[in-house]
Amino acid sequence: MSAWVLPDHIADVLPSEARRIEEIRRKLLDMARCYGYELVMPPLLEHLESLLTGTGESLDLQTFKLVDQISGRMLGLRADSTPQVARIDAHLLNRKGVARLCYCGPVLHTRPAAPHATREPLQLGAEIYGHRGMEADLEILTLAMDCLRAANVPAFTVDLADVRIVSSLLDLAGLSAVETAEIQLALGAKDAAAIGMLARRSDSAIRKALQDLTRCYGDVQVLAQARQSLPALPAIGQALDELQWLASHIEGAQVSFDLADLRGYAYYSGARFAVYAQGAPDALVRGGRYDAVGSVFGRERPAVGFSLDVKSLVQVAQVSTLRSAVRAPWGEDKALRAAIARLRSAGETVVCVLPGHESEIDEFHCDRALVAQGGQWVLVPV
Repeated sequence: MSAWVLPDHIADVLPSEARRIEEIRRKLLDMARCYGYELVMPPLLEHLESLLTGTGESLDLQTFKLVDQISGRMLGLRADSTPQVARIDAHLLNRKGVARLCYCGPVLHTRPAAPHATREPLQLGAEIYGHRGMEADLEILTLAMDCLRAANVPAFTVDLADVRIVSSLLDLAGLSAVETAEIQLALGAKDAAAIGMLARRSDSAIRKALQDLTRCYGDVQVLAQARQSLPALPAIGQALDELQWLASHIEGAQVSFDLADLRGYAYYSGARFAVYAQGAPDALVRGGRYDAVGSVFGRERPAVGFSLDVKSLVQVAQVSTLRSAVRAPWGEDKALRAAIARLRSAGETVVCVLPGHESEIDEFHCDRALVAQGGQWVLVPV
């Protein structure tokens, strides 16, 4: 095998795609700033116990582990940035009121999340800490949708769920941890027969409710269907009310529901959402409420947020027109160099053509050229 062959699901990003990734990254961070979110930059690696505390088995299996040559302690390369941002909110900022934080950086996965997915996503996210009301949920969801619009994603569907619905039923089912995990998989596969077998020792009403959940997906009528078929438990009623309120405030996107959906990270505690777009094999964005994420750091605060992979987003975003640029000759003439400097300071992209390379094609849309006319350097259309 050649020494320069990269590991599976790891790839170099070449100029054209790298430009698009960087342009979209800037647009998304600018959008978050417009909402008042402050940028944080957590480290790529931390002590393993800090990265994995409270996040469940899923992140443990996705985390690369190594030994710190200085301390001898186990370190982990982050597989998700949310626990790190929760640690920052809990220990470094320690604010009493609302904190709005955003981030963007690479994460590493031991295995790809999908057959053709990268193991090195560029994860961007935004999170609100300190507000328990649904206003924060709506703000996060609205910001996520505005980010997709800023990235030029033409149309998308918002799929809503709430983990309290499933967890309330499983709490009453009296199942072992293994059986509970298997039922969660069966719910994702919409396998009512498997659920019936796994929950055969449970109360018949709870078993039926779990089976009914496999059919609770579709448009807003799903909420009325769930109210009729699911037990009248306080947590389920509150979840359905909040989902209906959230859906009523979504504009400019199709809304669907999948009340059995548990995909994503295990730390979600309430309403959650996934955003899908044509051409994307999986959700472009996942988010929701995770009020307990900071408790392992000694400070439990209400929290809600979302994350996405900028690399995946680029694959479905409409290609924007290349930014115009200027072609200029290379030379030592002071007037030429001064003209190039003025253009660049004004924000123009100026590509100097090196001697002997006048006919080469580049990545930029050079629609103007800097030429000498009448003793001055002037711009002319190409």
